[in-house]
Amino acid sequence: MTTQTAQLAQYNRNAILSATPTQLVTMLYDRLVLDLKRAEAAQDDERWADAHEQLLHAQDIVAELSSSLRIDAWDGAAGLFAIYVYVHQALVDANIHRNIDRTREAIALLEPLCASWHQAAQLIPAQNAAAAGGSLGVA
Repeated sequence: MTTQTAQLAQYNRNAILSATPTQLVTMLYDRLVLDLKRAEAAQDDERWADAHEQLLHAQDIVAELSSSLRIDAWDGAAGLFAIYVYVHQALVDANIHRNIDRTREAIALLEPLCASWHQAAQLIPAQNAAAAGGSLGVA
């Protein structure tokens, strides 16, 4: 690993370790959408190994979002959980059957959620986010 790569990795680790729960959710969504767009491009080019890798990582992120969701924290949590279950299955199908349409379906479902989480994060001042600790029901 080069010095620059190691420094970037350390910077990313520090950013994650110092992030508030709200920031972590937006980071996960950003990476999830990035993984899905990479998977879509790889599927479009029939680079199946690359698509497989991206889809597996996306599945891991969806699993993390699902497991950290506190369904009893707010009224919409059960609906969000259902979306996570549906998207996870879509990603498994996209991977197993090399189905780009299922990848695109997941992107279409998750991009608006990503934007919504970013909007919600802007509503919570940084100094209150740490004190809130998981009041969004996601941590």
